[in-house]
Formats: sequence, structure tokens, C-alpha cells
Amino acid sequence: MVMGATHAVSGAVAGLLAAQALPPDWGGPTSTAEVLTFAGVCAGAALLPDLDTNQSTVARSFGPLSAVLARGVARVSLGYYGITRGRKDPRRHGGHRTLTHTALFAIAVSVGVSAAVIRFGRPAIIATLFLTLGLALRGLAGDWAAKHGWIAVTTVAAALAAVTWQFYPDEVGSRALGAAVGLGCLMHCLGDAITREGVPFLAPLTPWRGRRWQEWRLPSWLAIRAGGRFERVVLGPALTIAAVALAVWTVDGVPAAVVGAIDQYR
Repeated sequence: MVMGATHAVSGAVAGLLAAQALPPDWGGPTSTAEVLTFAGVCAGAALLPDLDTNQSTVARSFGPLSAVLARGVARVSLGYYGITRGRKDPRRHGGHRTLTHTALFAIAVSVGVSAAVIRFGRPAIIATLFLTLGLALRGLAGDWAAKHGWIAVTTVAAALAAVTWQFYPDEVGSRALGAAVGLGCLMHCLGDAITREGVPFLAPLTPWRGRRWQEWRLPSWLAIRAGGRFERVVLGPALTIAAVALAVWTVDGVPAAVVGAIDQYR
């Protein structure tokens, strides 16, 4: 599978771009703190679809709790595949890259988070921030997380959720958090779609010739090997550079300063 760090950084890049484009009337972030929080939620949510396997980064993020949850999600995903598969879809023995790697899942999670935040307010926002920022920490600071363990990750995630809550009031969170989570899940599927294995993004909504779970993938000559040299040497570093550049660009005053500096040298 694509490495957790790559998924997380791609989610951060998408979140930083979306935060700039999302109108404030629709819940778009209006400050640097809100933009970075939105991007952090996207980064963490970009790991969520891999909750269908206990071999993933997300399954190791919160110790025994996330491991048990991953096993449960894997069983549900496999059951869903068995119920919805077409007559020519192969039998499977594991749920990885099934239910949680579909557009339906991304939409359902997005709507579910938005509904929970609207219904329950602050507790739902803090819970969402805790989960997604903890996953972002596990993905973006993998070496630190591996060294200090899941208890440290959980503690820091709780602190981050409490602090970032101060920058994410109810009226913003209710309209933007769901979009951030859904976008993160979408970026995960996009990342898996460029690998040789592909991803069944539109399953089981597109039956074709007896199959409902066709994998979307690039042509073999373009597809990358998950965890391979291209991902480690080219894709991962490129996404990291883009994320850092976009994060700096979101800081209040930076765009105006850059434009001013360019004008001086013209």
C-alpha cells in the first residue's frame, strides 16, 4: 500500500488548496490557524480508508483501540463486498481496498461528520479533531510516533484537539470539518489509484460485464509501485515541498510581502 506519510502529505496539500478556494460563507477558513487546522484534518482523514487492514499506519495510531477497530472495519468491509459483488467479481479473504476505498465511503463520512457536528456541536468537533490530527501526527511524524509509541501520539492528539478547538468555532466547524474529512478520504483513493493495484472508487455503483468492483488504475507503464523508489524519492519529497510552500503562503502577510518583493525587482 502507499505509505502513510505519502497519504498524509497529499491530504495536507489538498487541504491547503481547498482552504483557499472554499468561500467563507460555506465555512471556508478565514485565518491562518483555521487554514492549517483544515489542512491537518485533511491530512489525518487521508489515512482513514486504510482502517480496513491492521497492517496500516492508522491501525497502529491509537494502540489496542485502533487495532481492534481496524479488525472490525475489515470484517464489515469484507461482508459488504460479499453482499454487493457481481457474479464475476472474485471471492476475497480480506476487506482491504473495498468499502472504505469508495466514493460512497468518502461521502458518507463527510456527511456523517457534518451531521454530528451540527447535532452535537463542541464534543463532535473535538472528537473529529482528536482523531484526524492524531492520524496526521502519526502519518507526518512517523519516526517520532514510532519511537514514542501510541500513548504519546494519543496524548499529543488530545492536546492538539483542545488547542485547535479554540481556532475552530461551531459555526465554522459545522460547515467545513465534514468537507475536510471527505476530501482527505478522496485523496487517499486518488493516491491508491496511481498504484499498480488500483482502487474500486465507484464500486458497487457501476456494474459492468458481471462485475461491480472494477479497480480504477493508471496504465501499467504509468502506475507506480506502492512504497517503491518513485514514491520514496520523487513523489513523497515533491508533495512535502508543496505542502511546506503552501503552508508558508497561508501565513497572514506572506502573499503581500512576496508580491511586494517581486514588484521591487521588476
